[in-house]
Amino acid sequence: MPQLRLENINKYYGKMHAVRGVTLDVPSGEFVVLVGPSGCGKSTLLRSIAGLEEISAGALTLGERSIANLAPRDRNIAMVFQSYALYPYLNVYENIAFGLRARKVPQADIDKQVRWASDLLHIDEYLERLPRELSGGQRQRVAIGRAIVRDADLFLFDEPLSNLDAKLRDGMREEIKRLHARLGKTFIYVTHDQIEAMTLADRIVLLRDGQIEQSGAPLDLFEQPVNTFVGGFLGAPPMNFVPVTVEGGGATLKLPDGQTIALTSDDDAPGDGSYRWGVRPEHLKQANGAASFNATIEVVQPTGSRTYGSFSLGDANVVAELDARAVDVAGRSLPLSVAVKRTVFFDEQTGNAV
Repeated sequence: MPQLRLENINKYYGKMHAVRGVTLDVPSGEFVVLVGPSGCGKSTLLRSIAGLEEISAGALTLGERSIANLAPRDRNIAMVFQSYALYPYLNVYENIAFGLRARKVPQADIDKQVRWASDLLHIDEYLERLPRELSGGQRQRVAIGRAIVRDADLFLFDEPLSNLDAKLRDGMREEIKRLHARLGKTFIYVTHDQIEAMTLADRIVLLRDGQIEQSGAPLDLFEQPVNTFVGGFLGAPPMNFVPVTVEGGGATLKLPDGQTIALTSDDDAPGDGSYRWGVRPEHLKQANGAASFNATIEVVQPTGSRTYGSFSLGDANVVAELDARAVDVAGRSLPLSVAVKRTVFFDEQTGNAV
């Protein structure tokens, strides 16, 4: 399978600069997820790869050949759309077979491919049904089946699960990850859902305003965000940001309500100064021994396996991930410990990690 390379890709819509100088290498067989808020350029970038949007500038190569000026049908790329895009008057078998028939593939090969895909996606019992007789999840499986029967070099997914309910999305995420492992093909997947990005990707590419903010393995972005935007986008609940000062030659961390936390050399704190302190909820726990600081829980959100407790540090609202029964009513004061070494300090002015 050939490698995909995007080099300085730009896309304009009139005066609007939708994609700004994106350069990205996608090795063969990798599962890359493009994620970011609405309007960040992720779907435009995906459609540009597919040939559904014409790039304004830059180079787009698949293996040794440039595909920037090729028609979509000549790029050997398969795509799964958010809207399923099934033919309503064709049954499941014919929907899956449609692209193969258009390429004049022999009937015996069509039948073999359709049976293989339907078995892989657990829709073999629905081959005679029309799309209107299927659930949303079954329709999405048909759309995926239509894509995978092609021997494509690259598979593109444009928010394929956004129309499904939460429980069905969870199941389909697992199906898509299993499918990637079975096929061994290159997948590029677009979503605005950071949970989808974290659970599916070999590599996340996080975009903002048409540019790549950070690219890397999911846990690398989660644990080592390059700026507050990345830290705040990934994670549910997101990273807490607290204005703090480091004092005493790196010996003390002063919180906005006046409480202090003793620091050690193992905590990797920066030099004295003011910072935005990035603390994920799971790095705040009820203290069994020595407490880092005390917090009065203002809002209690039990989820069953854990409870989220919200409290204030000065003007900052902070969420801690606690044991399920750590606190049952608002107003309780809890001693909390924090894993300072796992937190991130950001420059107060630029928002960049220090």
